[in-house]
Amino acid sequence: MSGHDTELDQLRAGVSCAAGADAVGLAARQRGEHAEVPEVRRGAGEVLIVNHGGRGWWDPMSDAKDDVFSLAQHLDPARNFGQVRRLLRGVVGMRPSHPELRRGPAKPEKPAVPVTQLWARRRRLNRGSATWGYLTGTRALPPTVLAVADLFDAVREGPHGSAWFAHRDGAGVLTGIDMRDPDWRGFSAQSDKSLFRLPGGTGRLARLAVCEAPIDALSLAALEGLRADTLYLATTGGIGPLTLASLDALLRDLAGEPDAVLVAATDADEAGQRYAQRLAERAGVAGVRWQRLVPPGGQNDWNDALVHGRAA
Repeated sequence: MSGHDTELDQLRAGVSCAAGADAVGLAARQRGEHAEVPEVRRGAGEVLIVNHGGRGWWDPMSDAKDDVFSLAQHLDPARNFGQVRRLLRGVVGMRPSHPELRRGPAKPEKPAVPVTQLWARRRRLNRGSATWGYLTGTRALPPTVLAVADLFDAVREGPHGSAWFAHRDGAGVLTGIDMRDPDWRGFSAQSDKSLFRLPGGTGRLARLAVCEAPIDALSLAALEGLRADTLYLATTGGIGPLTLASLDALLRDLAGEPDAVLVAATDADEAGQRYAQRLAERAGVAGVRWQRLVPPGGQNDWNDALVHGRAA
């Protein structure tokens, strides 16, 4: 006997990771920025990406990845391998339940407008606009911080009162746009995430404060009073290749400076802690010291802390 378990091969081939997520009670859904790629959400800020035609998955916040068996155990660690096997037997060949995953015939895609043209078509921030009201009202961002963001052309007004946040590389070239409003968020099509950047001053910026979302970076800047030594950064989710390259370039530039520090100002949850650890590892490789900074008052993110502080 070879000892080869043919049923495992059959289950791996017959159960997509999206269907496996359904089996443990979590529905996969389409990603807003890449409609062809499903994702699984298990809580605020924790997203797992389904790839390889549904046969694989990976965690953008860590190195975790594998097949449908490891996904089921990752999502429900209480299940042992035998229990997962029995669970997956019941969903062989089943399609995931979320309706957004049931796509009809492919439609011809319209050519994406270059991201630089998209940005150029939008207005700069204007007091009294719907976007201004969203940022100063719903998000509690002070006009002083928004004035600095406008000075560096980091934020523009999107349609329907949304706010657009620029991702730029180390040369200042626009690579992508993070788009937010009270009910929706997305990222510009056929573009790249690098880093949202807001300088706190015009001199040497030896302190890199890395947040997860641009609104959190602006909120931290507001709470700190725009520290003149700080470059406020946001990655918009997991660390992609261009984001990693941009961050590493900043760290290399600061390597050897005694006052250089990377501040991991990610969310105060399990996913945020894992993200902070990844940032710490990058700082360690570059020889730059690091600090963990969490939102005050038991809040999950920096905008929560800013809004809560205004309401208190």
